[in-house]
Amino acid sequence: MAIRTERVSITVGEQAFPGYLALPSGTPRGGIVVIQEIFGVNSHIRSVTERAAEAGFAALAPDMFWRVRPGIELGYTPDDIAKGREVRGKITEDSAVQDVSAAMGHLAARREMQGHKLAVMGFCWGGLITYLSACRLKPACVSSYYGGGIANFIKEASKITCPILFHFGELDKSIPMDQVNQVKEAMKSHKDATIYTYPTAEHGFHCDQRGSYNPEAAKVAWQRSIEFFGKHLG
Repeated sequence: MAIRTERVSITVGEQAFPGYLALPSGTPRGGIVVIQEIFGVNSHIRSVTERAAEAGFAALAPDMFWRVRPGIELGYTPDDIAKGREVRGKITEDSAVQDVSAAMGHLAARREMQGHKLAVMGFCWGGLITYLSACRLKPACVSSYYGGGIANFIKEASKITCPILFHFGELDKSIPMDQVNQVKEAMKSHKDATIYTYPTAEHGFHCDQRGSYNPEAAKVAWQRSIEFFGKHLG
């Protein structure tokens, strides 16, 4: 499917921050806010946003680090990881969720999106913020990829009212399986929660620019997410 992309400005309070928007050529099936890893809205996150548009969804990746260092785009070297962690450490979860809410509002206000539902999808740190968005906001559904630190906010799971997907790699040293099991236990009473684990996958398995990229797991997880969004967004 043909798509078009543009840089947009998202308003939050009396300030504004940038985002990367990808739109399908026809009427969107719904909207997805794509939440970055700790590496900014880099070429990988832009490609994810574009792939979502190719699947028929309007997709917006907000610059989640704008409060500290706007426009940051990092790679995946040890130095890049250190820089990303430093910036992430200066962003509170509360302000991050506020920015997701602003991005959802921006997407909902688009002429192309009138009457369509919104989802959130995020990776790594963005997977945590996706989970918190499900807890604190009102998206139609969310898909969280290897969200580090979810176990620290597990008590908020009871607030989730929307369908939610989790994707975890069983070889992920950053998110040991005991934390995944905490998530499973917390979500037992939620009839619309699904937790997938991928036996051969490490942290970051979806990113084709990382050494931990796992093509098979990435393909399956992506198909599951797109089918999930199609079901709950239209």
